[in-house]
Amino acid sequence: MDIARPDIRRKKHRRQIVVGIIAALILGGAAWGVMRLKPAVPTVDASTVWPGTVKRGDMIVQVHGLGTLVPREDSIELIPAQTDATVVRIRVLPGTKVQPETVLMDLADPQLQQQLLSAQLALEGAEADYKSLQATLQSTLMDKKSAAAQVNAQYGQAELTANTDKQLYALGVISGLQWDQSKSTADQLTTQHQISLQQLDVNEQAIKVQLASQQTKIDQAKAQLALYQSQEAALQVKAGISGVLASLATPVSVGEHVTAGTSVAEVIDPSQLKAALQIAETQAHDILLGQPAEIDTHNGIVPGHVTRIDPSVLNGTRTVDVTLDGPLPAGAVPELSVDGTIDLEHLHDVLYVDRPAFGNPDSTISLFRIDPDGKTATRVQVKVGKASVTQIQVLSGLREGDRVILSDMSRYDATDKVRLE
Repeated sequence: MDIARPDIRRKKHRRQIVVGIIAALILGGAAWGVMRLKPAVPTVDASTVWPGTVKRGDMIVQVHGLGTLVPREDSIELIPAQTDATVVRIRVLPGTKVQPETVLMDLADPQLQQQLLSAQLALEGAEADYKSLQATLQSTLMDKKSAAAQVNAQYGQAELTANTDKQLYALGVISGLQWDQSKSTADQLTTQHQISLQQLDVNEQAIKVQLASQQTKIDQAKAQLALYQSQEAALQVKAGISGVLASLATPVSVGEHVTAGTSVAEVIDPSQLKAALQIAETQAHDILLGQPAEIDTHNGIVPGHVTRIDPSVLNGTRTVDVTLDGPLPAGAVPELSVDGTIDLEHLHDVLYVDRPAFGNPDSTISLFRIDPDGKTATRVQVKVGKASVTQIQVLSGLREGDRVILSDMSRYDATDKVRLE
């Protein structure tokens, strides 16, 4: 028969309890160890990242903008209609090269022909009136001169008689009364002679004034006639300058009636172009007049300088005009799309690196610095300063010669280290 052994059962129970406690401790330690483990370092394909090296030296701060080539204001010839007229013929189409005397279109204005004829008749009438007045005044002047000549002759005779009587009186041949009478007559004619000379002078001055007044009427008639003649000549619309006929915003057509002042043609000089760049308003405030620039026409790069900064903002950009200082490459025409780069400032002896995918100026950014072994990269905080189109200034966080990843690494924001393979 079996004999009950309580001591063995107790030992077995204690052994189970001890084993359970040990197993629980082992499981708890394992769980704690797992919790303490760091996440695995993610792997990045090294061929897909864009690396850059921190350098020291001179850096040019630049801004970049897209734009188009547009005619300079002094190279545009806008031709308005001189009178109300009708387009009767178009001789040249937009895009055609023209010379100053090239006739672009013909206009007609019947009313102008009537005005021109009236002006010609008015001029002829004014000239006839001038000649008539001149003849009348000359006749009157001759009468005045004839009367003055008679007075002059009488004055001379009276002077001679007075001198003779004076000598005879001195010899006692005639009485003093007779000499006084001769002298009085001579004095009277002397006064009349002086008055006649003054009258002639006044008359001649009056003739000049009257003829000048009539000449003014002739000049007015000539000016009116010249105006109508110039308007008649303008009915043949000429280019005025050498260049290319441009398209108007509202082109005119044959049979259309245009009012005076309406633009009927526009000619531009294609060799006198400028670049109109659209610069972000956040960058445009650093641009100054005269700053150097480069314009890429996609067929060559042309140097230039800033000549105008539009004070207004449109769609977040400001227009900056760049005058070109070099010859235009072949194919440069108005409205050609161009890229422009403007030099804002030259920084000397600074740390800089190629501009990363996300790198705003004067901020602190996060970059992965490639470790010396080249197999891993560690996240560092980098303080940056002024930014250019392709480069950015490094103020702290990196040293000369450090290699960093410049491409977008936002997918690894949760880790501070990556492995490069």
